[in-house]
Amino acid sequence: MHDRFLKACRREPVDCTPVWFMRQAGRYMKEYQAVRAKRSILEVCKTPELAAQVTLQPIERFSLDAAIIFADILLPLEPMGLSLEFVESEGPVIRNPVRDRAAVERLRVEDGEGLAYVEAAIRQARQMLAGRVPLIGFAGAPFTLASYAIEGGSSRNYVLTKQFMYREPEAWHRLMDKLARVVTGYLRRQIRAGAQAVQLFDSWVGCLSPGDYAEYVLPHVQLIFEGLKHEPVPLIHFGTGTATLLSLMKEAGGTVIGVDWRVHLDEAWKKVGYDVAVQGNLDPVVLFAPLHEIERRVEDVLTRAAGRPGHIFNLGHGILPNTPVESVAAAVDLVHKLSQR
Repeated sequence: MHDRFLKACRREPVDCTPVWFMRQAGRYMKEYQAVRAKRSILEVCKTPELAAQVTLQPIERFSLDAAIIFADILLPLEPMGLSLEFVESEGPVIRNPVRDRAAVERLRVEDGEGLAYVEAAIRQARQMLAGRVPLIGFAGAPFTLASYAIEGGSSRNYVLTKQFMYREPEAWHRLMDKLARVVTGYLRRQIRAGAQAVQLFDSWVGCLSPGDYAEYVLPHVQLIFEGLKHEPVPLIHFGTGTATLLSLMKEAGGTVIGVDWRVHLDEAWKKVGYDVAVQGNLDPVVLFAPLHEIERRVEDVLTRAAGRPGHIFNLGHGILPNTPVESVAAAVDLVHKLSQR
């Protein structure tokens, strides 16, 4: 198997820096748009052969070093009892948001049986990949899932989420504990189905101060990584807007720490320590720039990694819609070319 990515996760020497991109299967690709023209995002997620097909689309197109299963971070909320739908131009909407202790208590904690379609997609994707590159599974982290559940969708300032956190700390910790247990079981089942690494996405946790993260989030993320520590796969811990939280995220757990573009890679690695691998951290908007600028920015990230074993090149968040496909291809090839050892 082409395992450059897995070797870097383990901080072993590699011939060149491995690269994959968050949201690498998605709206910027015509192949994906063709599938989505006939099916909703939830239909694609819940149809294993379609999810596997979409997972492989960027692997067929670019010389990436890993695939990531096509799914959505909010899928675990449905088996817990929340009503999830995706509304055009609005994004995900929860029709029965969690706003009080009673709503928290009603949430079910299952071991992931309601998400068997994701496991089936992983098994099919592994079969279709035929060992070309490793397959990554993933889940949303408790804070990010809680913020969607409480806000009823995405938010700019997380007022309802923080209000609930501050006013109802017991209910908050109960909610976070339930989410952490669901996520742990869900990721474990993905690994059993064949995921060769898993990533925990904490997309919205950067809205918190370090003190709030330590008090309201860290113990629950620790529960997840503690529950997965004996699994024989790399555990990637990623968040956005987390420059001030990196040392706490390291404390929470993960064998690879994902870094966004708001902090230099060398500074981030120094903060988390060299006993973990790091993943990152090109600004996704750079892929809209001219090729010479993309090359300059890619080279800067690689220079800051200093050829140290354990760097996985990625964007600081997901590929944006309308990103030029040729820029994605160029970035992947540049990483490999400029980092050859």
